[in-house]
Amino acid sequence: MLGWALTFLVVALIAALFGFGGVASASAGIAQVLFFVFLVLFVIALIARAVQGKPPV
Repeated sequence: MLGWALTFLVVALIAALFGFGGVASASAGIAQVLFFVFLVLFVIALIARAVQGKPPV
């Protein structure tokens, strides 16, 4: 999922560079949403692992 967020971020930067404002803002918005979803899932995974009592690897 983080890879998708980075992909949309790159698309947004390229679109902004060439002046496609609508595409750039849409891609940036998608990248932002995917990044925050990734962060939430990462935190949930950390908490689940801590509750199970396994040490971090």
